[in-house]
Amino acid sequence: MPRPVLLFSGQWTDLPLEQLAQKAGEWGYQGFELCCWGDHFEVQRALSEGDYCQKKLELLARHDLQLAVLSNHRVGQAVSDRIEPRHQRILPDYVWGDGDPRGVQERASEEMTATVRAAQKLGVGVVTGFCGSPLWAGVQGYPQSNPQEVTEGFKQFAGQWQPILDVCQDAGVRYALEVHPGQVAFDLYSAELALDALDGREEFGFLFDPSHLHWQGVDPVEFLRRFPDRIFHVHIKDIMLTLNGRGGVLCSYLPYGDPRRGWEFRSPGRGGVDWEGIIRALNAIGYQGPLTVEWSDPGMDREFGAEEACNFVKRLDFAAAVS
Repeated sequence: MPRPVLLFSGQWTDLPLEQLAQKAGEWGYQGFELCCWGDHFEVQRALSEGDYCQKKLELLARHDLQLAVLSNHRVGQAVSDRIEPRHQRILPDYVWGDGDPRGVQERASEEMTATVRAAQKLGVGVVTGFCGSPLWAGVQGYPQSNPQEVTEGFKQFAGQWQPILDVCQDAGVRYALEVHPGQVAFDLYSAELALDALDGREEFGFLFDPSHLHWQGVDPVEFLRRFPDRIFHVHIKDIMLTLNGRGGVLCSYLPYGDPRRGWEFRSPGRGGVDWEGIIRALNAIGYQGPLTVEWSDPGMDREFGAEEACNFVKRLDFAAAVS
């Protein structure tokens, strides 16, 4: 059977969930990867109000939508990051608190644990998100981290995430880290290190988004082949490189949408990602989970793009050959 096509709600939290659900159903989506910001999903209300989760599920059911995945990327970022004032922009006030870095990290960890429990109440088996990184400043900065510092950074990451994964194990929920610059795992080799640091815990795997691999020069298909049993979720997001000799892949401090950038996100099918190869690789590794459109294209009307993307994924997907 075709894999379900979902919409990642993170780029749409300016709209109430009721309004977005109506639109998503009309565009042809079958459900959401629902994000824990805006009014789309509030973790603390999910745990403190007895009927909160059921009301969310009923809202989606009215539009024939399923809830398959819960995302808390923003809070996950603060668990292992070096906390700075910029984190205040993405965190709930009760997680930011007084901004003391250690306290922010501890409250972020508690919120991720609560997110797992909320997913359990919803009957959702996968939580997606970021993890942050104590090492990111030294990836290509100066001075670079030495091998001992890298080892210590992964040890810190593991110590911060093991308790969250313990709750995942108890709740029957898996955590899918989005492999992405700014995280401890941003390419194939760093993903191996993250798995090793966690002793290969079964609850920990990856959210595969080929766009973030493509602009780094990493072959997304090779990533799928390397981690066939760790691909817990898949994003459909495209990207186009426009390297003209003036800038590079680090994008020169330029904001999204600036035509001088070295790369920019594109609506699925309008960038440089080899989607044919990715679907064939997903079939080869036996991935049967959802395909979630994370729609982002600063040069296109988003409602036109969201509907086009849904249709694109439905045309793109195909089943593996029967042996």
